[in-house]
Amino acid sequence: MAATTTATRKTETNDTFDKARNYWDRNNKTISIIGLVILLLAGGYLGYKYFIQEPNERKAAEAMFKAEEYYRMDSLEKALNGDGLNAGFLKIVDKYGGTSSGNLARFYAGSILLQQGQFSRAAKHLSEFETDAKQIQARAYKLTGDAFAEQGKNKEALDYYKKAAHHFEKDEVAASDYLFTAAYFAQRVMNDKEEAIELFKELKKKYSKTEKGFEVDKYLAQLGVYNIED
Repeated sequence: MAATTTATRKTETNDTFDKARNYWDRNNKTISIIGLVILLLAGGYLGYKYFIQEPNERKAAEAMFKAEEYYRMDSLEKALNGDGLNAGFLKIVDKYGGTSSGNLARFYAGSILLQQGQFSRAAKHLSEFETDAKQIQARAYKLTGDAFAEQGKNKEALDYYKKAAHHFEKDEVAASDYLFTAAYFAQRVMNDKEEAIELFKELKKKYSKTEKGFEVDKYLAQLGVYNIED
């Protein structure tokens, strides 16, 4: 019985080996190509990371240092366009836009362009900015709304004001301010009574204890709403 079992196992092993060998004979070229592609992709990724991405991150961070210094000094033109020796935010975005510093430069550039009245360019940079820092992202949404509003793009502006208000509701002061901006914009600029009432009611419900929350009743009264249902 033991001899039979051993023979059976040997036969099964041989069959498995034969199947594997046949499979390899039929597909060795495809398998080799796939393996080569994987190696090339892995090598390409590592090469990009260590020889392109990380050096660019360092260079962008170094360039940001001077631009941010000018920004803090309120030398906005130099912060935006550089001083002839050091790059400004626009150059950093152009050259290192794929880095974290280049992404932050979009926020700075957009906020400066907004102050300079270059609203279309401001909206472009601000709308492309993304961060996991929710307070900063909410602020970027609000500024993007301002840039669209200045261009008369009211729907886009309102959308961004609402995004700002809803992005980080734990910051009640900022969120209530953004929500008030959205409601006021809907009322006074878009003449959208229903939208304004809905947003003012939301402000009253969520942030009644904030400065903007205390002001809601008079704006709702202007819209003919005197009783707020929970």
